[in-house]
This record gives sequence, C-alpha cells and structure tokens, in this order.
Amino acid sequence: MKGDRVEIVIDAGGTPRTYEIRATRAGRRVEVTTRRGLVEVSEVTRSGSPVRTARFMSSRILALVEHPADEVT
Repeated sequence: MKGDRVEIVIDAGGTPRTYEIRATRAGRRVEVTTRRGLVEVSEVTRSGSPVRTARFMSSRILALVEHPADEVT
C-alpha cells in the first residue's frame, strides 16, 4: 500500500548507515524476504513484479523496522 516503508540500519565498518525502501505509488507494497544469510527488501506492484530491490547481508543488519502506511478513515 502506498506509504508502506521499511528502514534498514546496517553496520558499515564502525558507523551505522540507514536505508529506506518505500512504496511510492498506489497499489504497490513492500515485501521483506529472508534466505540463506541475505535479507531482500522489494517494492512490488499489484501483480507481484518487483520495481526496486535491495539486498543486505543478514550478519550486517543492526535493525530492520517496518512502518505500515497510516490508515485513512
């Protein structure tokens, strides 16, 4: 859903770096997949095709925070 975002904080050799993946358009969502020492964060369309993907080594990740979009009432 537009507005979903995931923040990833990694250890970059002494100083932490923060990356953010955000669902930028209506109908897109952010998915997090963990496998074999890698964490993959992707922005995907309604049909499931990835638009943007970031991969991180799980041993370097300090924090991974998912922020759901605010609900509009």
